[in-house]
Amino acid sequence: MKNLNLLNKFIFLINSVLALLLLLSFGLSYVPPKSYALISTLSLSVPLLIILNLIFTVYWLIKLKKQVMLSLLVLVVGYNQVLSFYKFSSESVSKSENSFSIMSYNVRLFNLYNWIDDESIPAKIQEFIEVESPNILCFQEYDSGSNLDFKSYAYKYQTNASNTNKSELAILSTYKILNSGFIDFPNSANSAIFADVLIKSDTMRIYNVHLQSTGIDANMDVESLDSEQSNKLLNRLGTTFKAQQYQAELVAKHVSKSPHKVLICGDFNNTIYSYVYRILKGDLMDAFETSGTGFGSTFDFKYFPVRIDFILADQSFLSRNFKNYTIPYSDHFPILSEFSLHK
Repeated sequence: MKNLNLLNKFIFLINSVLALLLLLSFGLSYVPPKSYALISTLSLSVPLLIILNLIFTVYWLIKLKKQVMLSLLVLVVGYNQVLSFYKFSSESVSKSENSFSIMSYNVRLFNLYNWIDDESIPAKIQEFIEVESPNILCFQEYDSGSNLDFKSYAYKYQTNASNTNKSELAILSTYKILNSGFIDFPNSANSAIFADVLIKSDTMRIYNVHLQSTGIDANMDVESLDSEQSNKLLNRLGTTFKAQQYQAELVAKHVSKSPHKVLICGDFNNTIYSYVYRILKGDLMDAFETSGTGFGSTFDFKYFPVRIDFILADQSFLSRNFKNYTIPYSDHFPILSEFSLHK
């Protein structure tokens, strides 16, 4: 510090605070929100903290200062978490005869309330689905009242908003659905569903999960929030994360009793650094981490890349050719992965 001028001392002070926050955040997935709600909200900022610490590392490296070691050591300690934030190019694997594809997409009611100033959004979503033609399709914030007709899918299980007073979910499949069910999240508009799908000679259980929303809008102007608004947002996030914990535990308990191999798709409304992600992932594989590329952003947030939509699968599956799309038809981006069973 003695060899630093006043400006660099101030920069290093900020660096120290952000490095400490990032270090603490690496353990957030083990912190139950019901016990430490406020601390758990830090999980949403981990992508930003990683980016900022990388910037500090480069800054001190250019300056040839020993302060470079602070952020560098923190990034090394969280090596696995940092690698989960960005995936370098994965080798593309050709589609096999025994493979199938699954897509997860929060369609935000097909733009029912014109959040996007484009009346053709529903038609564009339908055209996109027809072109990509996944074998199994999991929709969150589905609108059964829309005029869209996904004719390629002979089998379908969906919730009914008028009966459940819930945000609708749907699982569409080109394969036969043998059984299906609903997982209620009490005191919430959110829920989960599952469908047992017969693929070739194997039955797979597909879960479509939509955890409690944070209420953060994709275009929220974070810089303009005053201290009172910021406190309200943090309190709301704390309450949301508590609800998410309960919901994730309900799903995980249901998954543990599944008689079939499991795939979990959905909008978790939280990141890979959260408690709920760890609970839902369990021993499953994250398809993006296995065969994805880049940041894997699934939420159209203007400040930094956020991955809150996931496809998790039983370890007996081989994930290949994971795709992140950046089509602007919702506040979420669709994700797709191809799978085949290990021989």
